[in-house]
Amino acid sequence: MSTSTKKAVKKAAKASASSAPAQAPSAAKPARRRPTTSPWAKVRNSPIHGRGIIASKDIPSGTRIIEYEGERITKAESERRDEQRAARAAEGGDGCVYIFEINKRHDLDGHMSWNTARLINHSCDPNCESENVRGHIWISAKRDIAKGEELTFDYGFDVENWKEHPCLCGAKRCVGYIVAKSHRWRLKKRLAKERKAKSSRRVERVK
Repeated sequence: MSTSTKKAVKKAAKASASSAPAQAPSAAKPARRRPTTSPWAKVRNSPIHGRGIIASKDIPSGTRIIEYEGERITKAESERRDEQRAARAAEGGDGCVYIFEINKRHDLDGHMSWNTARLINHSCDPNCESENVRGHIWISAKRDIAKGEELTFDYGFDVENWKEHPCLCGAKRCVGYIVAKSHRWRLKKRLAKERKAKSSRRVERVK
């Protein structure tokens, strides 16, 4: 998704009788951005989901591995795009969330093909974390990461739409859905309540 747009080129309505027909100038194509790269990691197929990012060398704890880049947008525009995302997801389309909060006025939409960091998957036991460094979002190592490990971080989703985001991270403490660590106790209570309700319905059917 690019913020630049192609400008329409209007052809001359009439050509001068004493000159050759005017040629419409060719519209300049917007320059393609190259995908962002990191000396610490590379893109590979992921056992968690689709493509992911794998450590290409040992990464020390605290290292800023790659910047999460994208388009800086207002909160209102962020809400609008999230509504579009939810509508796509309801129709079976891409329901992935790529928006980061920058401050009280702006968010960062990383749904850009050149934003390589968007491929980093969620884990309930992540080895990375996101950092807001003066308005720039960096993915940094939470601990020492060995060469060949997949990079992951906690997406930090709330509990509101938890059923829309199943988790396949495979961590021992995975709750089965992508929810921020601070909200997982709420999700566990909801899941326990649902299991209890299903069990009660099965008992009633047997009776």
